[in-house]
Amino acid sequence: MNFKETRGCDGNRASSVTFSQAILSPIASYGGLYVPESLPNLGLEFLQKHLNSSYKTLASNLLAKFEIDIEQSVIDEALSLYDKFDNATNPVPVVKLRENLYVSELYHGPTRAFKDMALQPFGSILSSVAQKRGENYLILAATSGDTGPAALETFKNKKNIKVACMYPANGTSDVQRLQMVTEDASNLKVIGINGNFDDAQSALKNLLGSKSFDEALKAKDISLSAANSVNFGRIIFQIIYHIHNYLELVRQDVIEVGDKVYLNVPSGNFGNVLGAYYARLMGLPVEKLIISSNQNNILTRLIKTGIYDMRDQELILTTSPAMDILKSSNVERVLYDLFGSSRTRELMSDLDEKKIYTLTQDELSKLQEIFVADFCSDEEGRAYIKKSFDEGYLMDPHTATCFKAHESCATKNIPSIIYSTAEWTKFSPVIANAITGESGTKDIVALKSISKTANVKIPAMINELFTKKIVHDTIIEKEDIEKEILKFL
Repeated sequence: MNFKETRGCDGNRASSVTFSQAILSPIASYGGLYVPESLPNLGLEFLQKHLNSSYKTLASNLLAKFEIDIEQSVIDEALSLYDKFDNATNPVPVVKLRENLYVSELYHGPTRAFKDMALQPFGSILSSVAQKRGENYLILAATSGDTGPAALETFKNKKNIKVACMYPANGTSDVQRLQMVTEDASNLKVIGINGNFDDAQSALKNLLGSKSFDEALKAKDISLSAANSVNFGRIIFQIIYHIHNYLELVRQDVIEVGDKVYLNVPSGNFGNVLGAYYARLMGLPVEKLIISSNQNNILTRLIKTGIYDMRDQELILTTSPAMDILKSSNVERVLYDLFGSSRTRELMSDLDEKKIYTLTQDELSKLQEIFVADFCSDEEGRAYIKKSFDEGYLMDPHTATCFKAHESCATKNIPSIIYSTAEWTKFSPVIANAITGESGTKDIVALKSISKTANVKIPAMINELFTKKIVHDTIIEKEDIEKEILKFL
């Protein structure tokens, strides 16, 4: 399988690249992204075949359908990392909450967030490709809280790899920040910026497209890549668990193969739900994809009105900070699939230059055939956390946003899968406030309070964060990011 460019080819790049080329250099012509030239059609036969397959077997067979230019031994080694999750036989449990409502728990990996599902195998593959080529790579990561810890975890001490991770200095939870700033591998650099996630992601994209930065790296014999979901190496692993979740409902006798379901995804940068979108295109029986947003409800407005408007839009800091994003990179891949490269380039140019684009009524209709959306306020989210806790289930504030959209967008006779993207430990002050009313507590105090109230253990990898040495204390203005990274190198 080869990959092509969402905004067309500028003549300076190849119009078609391999998977390994796409993951090593993820930004395409005109600042666009890479997408598969075509997707494999799985059909119901593929689902039937894997009813009794392990997660790793399913993943291996799905990747084989993509025919990526990665050796099977490298893929096998990457997928073996799922053995280190809480349950090696089932790294993604699907839990029943109530009739026709299920939760996919994506957070059972080393950093307790869904980013591990993609970044663990992706990091292994990318570093293997770099070593095989005898090339050195700088991996850039911009994070709203979960990509950073997962990227640092997967790339630490990897040969031929250095990582520069940027995060908003006041835009993550204490646990997320500590997961980053206590990583002590010499090939890692963590940089706090005075700004928000959009600032960090914009800096990442600018550096990926900067000729002067690229020349400075080449002088050091270093090439440039990225760990954000602009990299299709992330997305390909995010397709797998949507198919796994469907099969889990079949195994639990909730549905039969061929029955439709709703997939309800808390959405920020759109990578998670993009995996679901591709799974649907490949034949997974999905009624609608439900986009759940927080008060930064720019995606809800897009799905409902066809207008993506960032003018005079201030980013709101919410209790679900990993979704505090205004410019969702992966929407571009959906635009390309629905409307083609010329229209995508036109729309993205409008967004870059005017901070707004508007779909035609026909284009909006095509979007609404696939997606529905709603957003959830912090207050509503806390109420859902409390109600769910009273019913016996402990969840984080990102998962909570899905309940509002479930009530407004799903029909009761079709099963829904809600995606839980982070463990309760990542956002304990918000959860403690929701279930006990306590406020203003530090993470460690809230963790202990919830542990006692809910009778659950704090995982060791979270508990030990509060006694680890702070290794990275750099906080800079966003204009100084390039200089800081070059100093690190």
